[in-house]
Amino acid sequence: MEHQLVLFDLANEHFGIDIASVDGIIKMQEVISVPHAPSFVEGVTNLRGSVLPVIDLRKRFDLEPTPPTNDTRIVVVNLEGNRKVGMIVDAVTEVLSIPEESIEPTPPIVSTIDSSFIIGIAKVDERLVILLDLASVLTEKEKSSLKKLPDVVEA
Repeated sequence: MEHQLVLFDLANEHFGIDIASVDGIIKMQEVISVPHAPSFVEGVTNLRGSVLPVIDLRKRFDLEPTPPTNDTRIVVVNLEGNRKVGMIVDAVTEVLSIPEESIEPTPPIVSTIDSSFIIGIAKVDERLVILLDLASVLTEKEKSSLKKLPDVVEA
């Protein structure tokens, strides 16, 4: 069986997510900060008339934040059901299919409570790609806090 993935870079590492969970990829745009939001929440943005909460994956993964570049993208994903969230990544590199046998389970030393969102490591050419389970990237408490963000963005 083949897996369709969207690959992106974050802090010089390669990550992959299932293409079925991706709603779109947009260039970095204005994000309005929201008071009292969790530290990894960059804010909200207007996406085709809808409010989109935006999280910074660098901050969520405790990586050093960097200013946006021309390659920075917001990957719009369906987190659970109909809830869309934007994830800021350094760059989206490609969309590809990889065979099941190219995916290895997460090594036990990497499998901690804080990394339960890593579902495997794929070998793609000479690269290792960390595969993420989007449903587990945020805790239930964090998902709940995203639901409390405003539903309206002033234009």
